[in-house]
Amino acid sequence: MVHQISDKVYNLCRSPESVSSLLAAHPTLSPGEAAKKLYGSKGVSVTESKPPHERAPATPEDLERAYQCGQFGPTRPSELFLRVFHDSLCPLEHDPLMGCCSPSLVGSCGVLPLTIIGPLPDICRHMSNLIARADREVFLATNYWMDSDASRLITDALKELSRRAGERGQKAVVKIMYDRGNAKQVSSNGARTINTRSGLLTASKVLDNHQSVGEQEYTGKAIRLPSTQEAPHLDMEVLNYHRPMLGTFHSKFMVVDRKIAVISSNNIQDNDNLEMMTHLEGPIVDSFYDTSLISWHNALKPPLPSYNTPAREGGLPTFNQPSFHSLFDNSGRLHVPETGDARNLSQVVQDGASQRLPIHIGGDPHYDPDIASEVTRMQSVLSPTASESHMNVVTRHLNQATHQSREASAPECSPEDEMTPYIPHSVHALFPMALVNRKPWGAPNHACVYTPQNEAWLSAIRNATSSIFIQTPDLNAAPLVPALADAVRRGIAVTYYVCLGYNDSGELLPFQGGTNEMVAAKLYASLAPAERQNLHVHYYVGKDQSRPIHNKFKSRSCHIKLLIADAHVGIQGNGNQDTQSWFHSQEVNVMIDSAEVCAQWLEGIRRNQNTHQYGEASQEDGLWRDAEGRQAEGAIGKDPGRFSWAKSVVGAVQRVRGAGGF
Repeated sequence: MVHQISDKVYNLCRSPESVSSLLAAHPTLSPGEAAKKLYGSKGVSVTESKPPHERAPATPEDLERAYQCGQFGPTRPSELFLRVFHDSLCPLEHDPLMGCCSPSLVGSCGVLPLTIIGPLPDICRHMSNLIARADREVFLATNYWMDSDASRLITDALKELSRRAGERGQKAVVKIMYDRGNAKQVSSNGARTINTRSGLLTASKVLDNHQSVGEQEYTGKAIRLPSTQEAPHLDMEVLNYHRPMLGTFHSKFMVVDRKIAVISSNNIQDNDNLEMMTHLEGPIVDSFYDTSLISWHNALKPPLPSYNTPAREGGLPTFNQPSFHSLFDNSGRLHVPETGDARNLSQVVQDGASQRLPIHIGGDPHYDPDIASEVTRMQSVLSPTASESHMNVVTRHLNQATHQSREASAPECSPEDEMTPYIPHSVHALFPMALVNRKPWGAPNHACVYTPQNEAWLSAIRNATSSIFIQTPDLNAAPLVPALADAVRRGIAVTYYVCLGYNDSGELLPFQGGTNEMVAAKLYASLAPAERQNLHVHYYVGKDQSRPIHNKFKSRSCHIKLLIADAHVGIQGNGNQDTQSWFHSQEVNVMIDSAEVCAQWLEGIRRNQNTHQYGEASQEDGLWRDAEGRQAEGAIGKDPGRFSWAKSVVGAVQRVRGAGGF
């Protein structure tokens, strides 16, 4: 197993070629054909041996080689970022597309004008605005799509895009991918030779993973995308992608006009999850675009209009808007002299309260012309009237996604802690970014572990010198838990937030790793009493609550996927810290190197939930208890019983198909 960047990987990263560049020269090629021409068809998704627990640290020469493998813009990445980037490139030795992105585009740079940390509909609101404002094209990828209030935000926006395109005398091109696994993804196409770990084999059944979805199906009651009659000025293709058995397409991202990319934690469905999205611009968008093409695989009919207009030539759309500049003044730290300084979130809250704007929802859309207007609308919605408290408004907002009537249990918060889902980031220079993804792996085993995503996570933990923060629905992946224990033992402050009871039935199945409570208990038990002080486990608490609520009640859950090392290297995106994401699903994640943005992420996490205040577990056994020593209602505890696995089949099925909020 290679633990240095080989000449092969180095040359691939330094090459000017990519799947997207080849398609720009030959638009009639399918992305799958382009990938085969560039990288061959002999890449394998597993290696003969598992990665060793102990790794030799990269040398200064290794780090310089890693730096040369990226196009990081005006700022040289930090040592920690380069260490993580170096380790994430090594798996490309056995499969250049293990990261679902052409190697030459993996390391890049960009800007991040907006982060959203809020309930799922808040993210779909921004997605819908971006769709409505699109000029030529939208590529939307999600794990699970279900007709819902959330999906109606998107479908209304597609109709609006069609209307606006018609007024311009154009047709907009839309590609939508999701995973609703079906029997058609195994088809008889004759014999075929397949490369496996143990050699070549001939299969009479060939996996047809990428299924084109016809209009009759995608307009049906389960999906309800707009028909040709409802959106006559769209050229829309829909693709259903799954790699049986367990190779879920878990990716959740969108690329608009090859100028904007968003990456998020949410599916397109209604649930009670708190989610996270980042809005990215600059050269990193070309990396997402390339991932879009590789994921789509099939011929694009029609091609995306931006095939020959890369993002690196398209500027930074949001930072060019005067309205975005108006969000900032000269009272804070100076980033770009001519545009001023960032105002704080308290000022955003005050501006929202000064206007009364209707909420933007499916069936009653209120599209905004820019991010600045979206921010003001959101804070207007979250501003109380004279007759109500801020916490009552937060409760109404959190209940809206699932039409529940859960009451608040938390006291009023101070003005500087009021909920602020939309977090604008002040104008800044391009900073280093990279995609750290992984391919799907369908076989029911744990062989596919040596991937860019997994190596990035492990490297960030292994090379951190002060702190590690993680938020994830579940945390139980076999390689991860000992890595966290090692970090704790060497004195690193490790804090992780998980959701109480998230898909417990699925996590109790054999080889899945166990529930969050079981893992936390085992982790604390493995540490000496003095070492436990460095480990802080919390269970998610909603912004309006004073205690964790078990996921089975479907009223206050969290689905954020985030890792921050040493307060400046962040990895955000689709991948959970569970067995499924580590070994099976296709995941897309962006890694950034920015102390400023990471600090604002952590502030947003603190501000938009009460986990830090009310969710901390015991440092004796990793369980949450109230002041009277009682566990939360529904909690299983650290010992679920001998036959708990027998109740877990439904949870596993939900998780693979995405229905459980996976």
